[in-house]
Amino acid sequence: VTATAPPTETPLTSTYDKFSLWVDGPHLRGANIYQRRVYPELDGDSFGPGPVGPPFTETDFTTLASLGANVVHISHPGLFSENAPYELDEAMQANLDQLLDWIYAADMFAVIGFRTGPGRSEFTFFHGEEGSWFDESYFNEQVWVDADAQAAWAEMWRYTAAHYAGHPAVVGYELMIEPNSHAVWLDEWDPERFYADHSGSLYDWNPLAAQISTAVREVDVETPILIGGMAYSSAAWLPYLEPTGDPRTVYVVHQYAPFAYTHQEPGSTAFTFPGQVDENGDGQPEPFDISWLLALFDQINLFRIRTGAPVAVSEYGIVRWAADGPAFLVQQQNLMEQYGLNYAIWSWSSSWGLTQGYDGFIYRFGPDPENHQVMPDNELTVALRVVWLQNEKRPSTME
Repeated sequence: VTATAPPTETPLTSTYDKFSLWVDGPHLRGANIYQRRVYPELDGDSFGPGPVGPPFTETDFTTLASLGANVVHISHPGLFSENAPYELDEAMQANLDQLLDWIYAADMFAVIGFRTGPGRSEFTFFHGEEGSWFDESYFNEQVWVDADAQAAWAEMWRYTAAHYAGHPAVVGYELMIEPNSHAVWLDEWDPERFYADHSGSLYDWNPLAAQISTAVREVDVETPILIGGMAYSSAAWLPYLEPTGDPRTVYVVHQYAPFAYTHQEPGSTAFTFPGQVDENGDGQPEPFDISWLLALFDQINLFRIRTGAPVAVSEYGIVRWAADGPAFLVQQQNLMEQYGLNYAIWSWSSSWGLTQGYDGFIYRFGPDPENHQVMPDNELTVALRVVWLQNEKRPSTME
């Protein structure tokens, strides 16, 4: 594992306790942004000129801040290459540096999360789509079967933490976006069976998360670490996530349940809120209403009670055309407020992304799937703006 350039010390330093933003909250309400490596042979110009896309501009962040958001979760490629010898990719670092400069200039906080890295490519999120727009050669899932790749992932985070330690905008490191060995290698969706058969193995995220956490703490003892569980950080697998023992770690959920509802096709009438949905796959629909949501957030809260560690919802969202979507968003946000959880919507699109590709999570377009123009006062944007405007803390108020 090598880095082709030494970590450079940021000229900015923070003087406040970043962990305080994750307890007794919520203090952070905002949005995720998404960028991945550009593959010109697959993407054409739809993701911009690369090497990362879609492109963002400073205005994209000042617009988000003007709506009240105070945190940006950056879902970003890792700084090391995906294939051995796992070297620093200076273009990835330069892109992340620029994003953080813009976010800080907009007076917002940032969480760095890595989608990819040694032994893991972006296509881990596209299983089932191979043969439609890419072939299987783009898959790289070696991080779950190769100890060297796991060690390199830890080394990547050691380098990253050394580079960004003390940055006044950075309030968290999410070590891996949506761990998923159970799906890509085993097709095992029962957490009890998974851990009975694979606990402590390379497939098990718990020891890898601890290994990465240790590497971070060797160079940065202050910045909070964020760790989600297996099954794409779903709430259902949160009880099986083992705390690392680090006192400044936040455990996170990506809340897209029930998937059949939150990711329904445009024009679907099969799923409503309230309504019914077969979430456990037994063929029997269950009531899907506020009681269902209460049970889900009670489960999240039980983890917090059992471990004494803070919990956050670092991703949540629905396709914008989901039936009764605004009501579902509001109910979730009310519960996150009630339980004191920081939360960030998926997602905030760049101005480039407003005109390119899939727009199911561009809430500024409103709930009509046929509309592809910004509607500033649509129900979904209003639901987000109402909670974002409750934010009181920003980098300028903490320094």
